[in-house]
Amino acid sequence: MAAAAAFRHLSLPPKLPTFPLPTTSLTKPRTLKLKITLCLTVKQSNDQGLATQNAAVDNLRVVFAAGGTAGHIYPAVAIADELQLTKPSTKILFLGAPNSMESTAVPSACYDFDTVPTAILHRPIFSPQNLLLPYNLIRSFVHSYSKLREFDPHIVISTGGYVSFSTGLAAKLIGAKLVIQEQNRVPGIANWVLSFFADIVFVVFNCTIDSFPSGRTKCVVCGNPLRLSLKKQVPRAAARGRFFPKAGGVEELEKAKVLLVLGGSLGANAINIALLNLYYQMLLENEDLFIIWQTGVEAHNEMESLVKNHRRLLLTPFLHSMELAYAAADLIVSRAGAMTCNEILATGKPSILIPSPNVAEGHQFKNASLMADLAGTRVITEDELDSTTLGSTIEEMLADESKMAELSERALKAANLNASVEIVQHVLSLVNLSTTREK
Repeated sequence: MAAAAAFRHLSLPPKLPTFPLPTTSLTKPRTLKLKITLCLTVKQSNDQGLATQNAAVDNLRVVFAAGGTAGHIYPAVAIADELQLTKPSTKILFLGAPNSMESTAVPSACYDFDTVPTAILHRPIFSPQNLLLPYNLIRSFVHSYSKLREFDPHIVISTGGYVSFSTGLAAKLIGAKLVIQEQNRVPGIANWVLSFFADIVFVVFNCTIDSFPSGRTKCVVCGNPLRLSLKKQVPRAAARGRFFPKAGGVEELEKAKVLLVLGGSLGANAINIALLNLYYQMLLENEDLFIIWQTGVEAHNEMESLVKNHRRLLLTPFLHSMELAYAAADLIVSRAGAMTCNEILATGKPSILIPSPNVAEGHQFKNASLMADLAGTRVITEDELDSTTLGSTIEEMLADESKMAELSERALKAANLNASVEIVQHVLSLVNLSTTREK
């Protein structure tokens, strides 16, 4: 962590080696002890005067292209929240897929939402499912162009998802500024291509810069934006009381150990199965253990039919009040999505990460590797995952309170809580500069 602290105040990122795209299969070490020292989250201090610029755009209009998973949606919501705080007159529109997670999550966050047809790139690239990709891309582009012409945004912010590519291209055609926020260490294909047209690419890690063409001229290292709700200090006792109102009073909840299991917004079958064969025995053997188990929306009905009711177990398809969940938890078992990793650091929680092998470009394995280096996170590959391995790792970590405290401290030191502020400052600077030139 001394290395991370040393890099934090550098005005320019050090020159780092390029990280190649991952191979098609994961290695199977029996014990993962990963040390990655070159790819650290760094807070750039370039352009310190961004926040003090006096130029202002009246009636600023911003479009966010985001969707597919919570990992794309919530970074956009975090940036939108910060924009509203900084410039309350800003008009914001989200574009996403119909009947999707974003179609519910965005209106719940009180932002306007409109739909665009999706163009999905299936894996492998030469899959027969991609035969209609050109048609779907054109259709998505035409709809995106129409929506942008109607809203007439100053800037389009893409955080990823099925509609982000066509919306990004349409943004350049109507003359709007385009910025990308990449959450992962290595960008996906869509963001890589969009970066040719983008004005700014916001990245989390220094090592991501060399993964983009012209990275050093466009990339800004800011970290992943954090939702405002997660920045609030929620009392642990109050959070636990919300999840377990029938527990035996404040005293029982205070001495309890709470395990939070997150399979991602869409669920994680491997984690669910491993926990299914484990949870009840753990609850029987550990009277102080409480479990909050997010199964994922698609898996909830099946899990609910298989899981026995227990007063110290909460089974839920999705957690909307994540600030309460993190506040209540002592230890987190999760996939290794970029935003989840960011939230784990920001809330200072020890964690066990089980990266999904099915995510494009091997993002989650790379995220988990970095978390192991920065915060001492325990990593279990899906090939290694079974009930015995998961159970023994959970018990070992919960039993060592001093180690848990050390891991919590390391996570907090690695977190960047001001990413959304920095991103908004750069966005306003970009729009102000563009407006000034036009005048």
